[in-house]
Amino acid sequence: MRANVFTDEALERYAGRFVWLAIDTENGKNSTFLQKYPVHALPTLYVLDPKREAAVVHYVGGATVPQLTKLLNDAEKTYQAKSLTPADTLLSSAEKLAAQGLADESIKLYEQALAKSAKNWTPFGRTAESYLVALSMKPDNETCAEQARTLYPRLKGTPSGANVASVGLSCTTELDAKNPKRAELLTFLEQATREAFDDPKVVISGDDRSGMYDALVSAREAQKDDAGAAKLRQEWIAFLEKAAAESRTAEQRAVYDSHRLSLYLMMKTPEKAIPMLEQSEKDFPQDYNPPARLAAAYKAMGKNDEALAAIDRALAKSYGPRKIGQYRTRADILLAKGDKEAARQTLQTAIAYSKALPAGQRSDRTVAMLEKKLGEVTQ
Repeated sequence: MRANVFTDEALERYAGRFVWLAIDTENGKNSTFLQKYPVHALPTLYVLDPKREAAVVHYVGGATVPQLTKLLNDAEKTYQAKSLTPADTLLSSAEKLAAQGLADESIKLYEQALAKSAKNWTPFGRTAESYLVALSMKPDNETCAEQARTLYPRLKGTPSGANVASVGLSCTTELDAKNPKRAELLTFLEQATREAFDDPKVVISGDDRSGMYDALVSAREAQKDDAGAAKLRQEWIAFLEKAAAESRTAEQRAVYDSHRLSLYLMMKTPEKAIPMLEQSEKDFPQDYNPPARLAAAYKAMGKNDEALAAIDRALAKSYGPRKIGQYRTRADILLAKGDKEAARQTLQTAIAYSKALPAGQRSDRTVAMLEKKLGEVTQ
């Protein structure tokens, strides 16, 4: 969004009405903010009431310019408390609870807001999306899938409809194969996702479209259709490469680096990622992402020396919780090289680093995972 949305001239009219702020979730200086307003997935958009220090809007996911302007207009209406309906009030309460990380409580209120909404209620699409994302993160995949099937017909032909279908499909692929509802839900939501994907009237951002490809590939895999999944992957990578080639700036092109790398790794062609990641490292010399991704590509190629050099460059530039994953990558590379002692030392460093993070960034679960891995390496 930073590269493609926030730079759009259509947002200039909001300059005097909103104060724009970006929060670096990796920076320990922001831990107090993150304790009050948790970020469980990126991107997460907040509109905050500065007087009450409460969330007016909490939205997980990217947005196109039209979606963002609609979100801002809804937020302003709620903040000014103008002509609020019962559904508006319920949504406001749901977003405040979601912003506090209270998933179960927010889910109930999202559900009530949708039930009480009028036919032409403006925030219906955003509420449906937030409701399903909350269910998927709980996770309650069966309810997520069933609700997506219920909500999609009302949102058909809109960006929210595309997101509802895609999130619902992703939830369905996570259901146990023995679940009696799985086959019917897969059929409906796969068709809905493809319908939304192919609708030229529905404006979908490039990274959201990539996410829809991911859900469609997972659906084919869930139905043991290896040929169909392979065909979709080829279509997906062609889309990503075209989108990257047509980008107007280096920042816009780099948006697709992680998508392309993941797909190259999935297709067992990691060498194809090297040129783009080398270019991104040149374009963004202070960014730890390009060398970290290069390390993953080189490791998959069996080039462990190059992988180790790349992850060390990433570690030198990184900070916050993201650094922990890089320590793990470094340990894996060292194990692949046969250097068990260096891998053990790297994991010890990662554990100490994790424990030293401030409260808003520290995770006991992550520490336990690292300690378990250290125990396996020490054996």
